[in-house]
Amino acid sequence: MKAIRVTAPNVAEMIHLPELTRAPEDKVLLRVNLVGMCGTDLTTFRGRNAMVEFPRVLGHEVAATVVENGVDLPSGTQVTLAPYTHCGACSSCLRGRYNACRFNQTMGVQRDGAMTEYIAIPRDRLYPAGLNTRELCLVEPLTVGAHAVARGRITQQDTVAVFGCGGVGLGAIASSAFTGAITIAIDMDDAKLAIARKAGAAHTINTANQELHTALAELTSGHGPDVVIEAIGLPATFRAAIEEVAFTGRVVYIGYAKEPVAYETRLFVQKELDILGSRNALPEDFRFVIRMLESGSFPVEDAVSAIIPPEDAPRMLAEWSENPGRFTKIMVKFH
Repeated sequence: MKAIRVTAPNVAEMIHLPELTRAPEDKVLLRVNLVGMCGTDLTTFRGRNAMVEFPRVLGHEVAATVVENGVDLPSGTQVTLAPYTHCGACSSCLRGRYNACRFNQTMGVQRDGAMTEYIAIPRDRLYPAGLNTRELCLVEPLTVGAHAVARGRITQQDTVAVFGCGGVGLGAIASSAFTGAITIAIDMDDAKLAIARKAGAAHTINTANQELHTALAELTSGHGPDVVIEAIGLPATFRAAIEEVAFTGRVVYIGYAKEPVAYETRLFVQKELDILGSRNALPEDFRFVIRMLESGSFPVEDAVSAIIPPEDAPRMLAEWSENPGRFTKIMVKFH
């Protein structure tokens, strides 16, 4: 069966693995229909993901069909999946926060992923839904932003600013808006900001030609946003989140800064902030995103730039690496 594997930095290939025709009794055999490429896959392709050892089969954003062992999921059921593992014994797991398991292994990162024709997955990680394959393939990436919204305890009384309108930021924007909050999208790309509007952003700020503090002050009567979600991972936006959030507000970090960040820590105390990290997603986040997509409120067609066959995946990874801003979401179609 076909699979997409990265063998070394900037080297990807389509390979053939032994066909998976049966699943162990404790797993469900799935026929993979679509697999999305995300920023993690790009980082892996570039050889910059410290959690990856080569060679590695990519992929953890999946739309699939049940083949066998589904128990309560008959053959032919359309599903998406949670690509994480959890140990059940670390401090995170003991608190029921399995998404932050100390020993998590994500498909396509610490273990081989789903960018192949068939996979076997435990039943408790599968989510059936009345969605089409593109929508199913978008569920997992959108859950990362949805989990950040849950971490920020966002309600319809809040004004929320989201830094970054990439895949993760777009999930936060859509989830915040679906919750009923007034949502402000912040980016430097007008095309991404236009999609953010369609995803529910009430306001947009392009920091390439607008002064951030002034724009946020105008939109929040001078108070600043109640919640700021950082989905870029730059020192400047890490600091801006603290500087711009309202007094007694909440800051949620999804992005990873690639270097140490220097803060004016006086603001942590003076504003009495809640500063939160957000990692992966929980089952309730998957169910939330499925409801959101079922409502038709998310601009699926705008969020997907290309659907390609497996044979084109290595070339597309190289093109994406050369020009990251050219694409939003790339999906690989296996069936």
